Amino acid sequence: MSFSFRRPAARTVLLDREGRIFLIRAEDPVDPYKPEWWEIPGGGMARGEESAHAALRELHEETGIPDVEMGPCVWRQQTEYTFAGYHFESDDHIHVAWCDGGVYDPRGLEALEAAAFRGARWWELDALLANDEPTIPFRLREFLPALVAGDIPEVPIDITPPPEHGGRIS
Repeated sequence: MSFSFRRPAARTVLLDREGRIFLIRAEDPVDPYKPEWWEIPGGGMARGEESAHAALRELHEETGIPDVEMGPCVWRQQTEYTFAGYHFESDDHIHVAWCDGGVYDPRGLEALEAAAFRGARWWELDALLANDEPTIPFRLREFLPALVAGDIPEVPIDITPPPEHGGRIS
């Protein structure tokens, strides 16, 4: 029997005051053939939880970076993916946040996250744009330059992966 986890999720594009983005290096702990990727912090929202609160909670759990200024939801996406043998259907609310930098020091990883996360780093925009490793969100490189430039949309932009990508992120 196969089933899907359907869930709303909250994620954060964390930028420092220099316009760098914080990304976590991850791999699928049960699929050695899936390539590693870079992802923004985030995860599932609890029933009734506001996306900004969930994004901040997940950001602290997954990065340990304190003193973050949480901004609005700037992007939305619908994705399907397989991770650790489970199928997920996710409705992502993606916020932007700013901080003065910080060191990767996760404070509350779940077991699968601890098995998947391989480290993290701050990326200069040009370096990320020149890199071809997979990212989550899939369309991060397409929409990130506007955020770094300070262009915050009034209404969240739909960044769902294109149909030729099957709406899937892995």
